[in-house]
Amino acid sequence: MKTQDSATGSPARQLSGSGLEVVEVSTGPNPTAAVIWLHGLGADGHDFEPVVPQLMWPGAPAVRFVFPHAPVRPVTLNGGMAMRAWYDIVSLSGDRDHDQKGIADSVNSAAALVEQERQRGIAPDRIVLAGFSQGGAIAVQLAIRYPETLAGLVALSTYLLLEHRLDDDRNPANLKLPVFVGHGTADPMVPFFLGEHLTDRLRRMGHPVESHSYPMPHAVCPEEIADLSAWLRKTLD
Repeated sequence: MKTQDSATGSPARQLSGSGLEVVEVSTGPNPTAAVIWLHGLGADGHDFEPVVPQLMWPGAPAVRFVFPHAPVRPVTLNGGMAMRAWYDIVSLSGDRDHDQKGIADSVNSAAALVEQERQRGIAPDRIVLAGFSQGGAIAVQLAIRYPETLAGLVALSTYLLLEHRLDDDRNPANLKLPVFVGHGTADPMVPFFLGEHLTDRLRRMGHPVESHSYPMPHAVCPEEIADLSAWLRKTLD
């Protein structure tokens, strides 16, 4: 099933395995690598589409960027208003992982996107999982549990979910998964200390983490995109 987004004209495809509509951007024919990138609360798959050209480097392999749209659901934090969300959030100051069913459903949907790329000929060790904020939390959940070795994990302005289960749930295939963490020091939505905690926890678990901080709020900035491009080059080139 194919649909067209009237705002940008970018094609969206509904992938049967995941049940999610996605926006796809390929940087060349016959991609040999993929980046599956989950947006933040209330955004959609078009949110990070414009940064793709800035992430590439001279001589880069063809990469397929897959930007899924989260399902629309009521979000308690926003007065029950329906919006695109990977799971429900009750409060920014309280427990962010109370909606364990929503978290599990979104992890499974993201895993189906990885499987879709495998079926299209891209090996797991050429697939990067990425996410911003709420989407980043889901990407972290999936990456450390995925049963085949992935290329890497990108966690932007995000935090840990279900931390008490990390050691029991992590899969040996991704014990040394490389991670890029970026976070704004003036973030009012996901405080900087949560990003620091994520970095520290992943390092203590044995992951090689490249962590960057930026003088920005809950956002991305050109410096972060440049750093991420350099990390992707090391990971996928």
